[in-house]
Amino acid sequence: MQLSIETHPLLDARVFVTRFGSDLVSYAERSPLRAPGPSPWPEPDAALRASIRDVLRQAGFKPTGRSKPASEYLTRAQAEGGLRPINFAVDVCNLVSLYSGLPISVVDLDRAEPPLRIAVAGDAASYVFNPAGQTIDVAHLVCLHDAQGPCANAVKDAQRTKTNDHTRATLTVIWGSQNLRERGSSAVRYYQELLVSAGATIEAVTVNPR
Repeated sequence: MQLSIETHPLLDARVFVTRFGSDLVSYAERSPLRAPGPSPWPEPDAALRASIRDVLRQAGFKPTGRSKPASEYLTRAQAEGGLRPINFAVDVCNLVSLYSGLPISVVDLDRAEPPLRIAVAGDAASYVFNPAGQTIDVAHLVCLHDAQGPCANAVKDAQRTKTNDHTRATLTVIWGSQNLRERGSSAVRYYQELLVSAGATIEAVTVNPR
């Protein structure tokens, strides 16, 4: 598949597709959160967190409070009792994000409507991010867009493209920083190793600069 990406001075986005041999219900017992191994990286530090926040604020978004990077939420959740399993695709995403300190989106590829692109969202852009109907203002935040508009970013993903028990294919976006390119590369390798070891297959995405 192909995806276009708007020029961004700080973003290091890593994108790939995962296909599962069956729906996610059958992968429940293979969740890495059931017996997580040690992190392959040192614990994320203040400098890493600052680099990620700089990426998000580059176009005017304020990544603070309830709009801070998702990876920071995961760190707090882990400290307060551990990450709760959701489904295999999300669990792998969350574990890699927790360990690497890089925010990551995972969307159901079949629920996202082509064409897909990564770009800064426009004025007044928003979407529903949970089943309760709560919305997030994503204006001026770099986001994954489909034909209907923004659907994922480094803070919260849209409810309409989230994975569910019947998901068979996902699109992953690692929202890294140009200052952390080595971290981004190793996160991709680790992420894909976890997926492949569970029987999933990885497909490359052709990224077209804009």
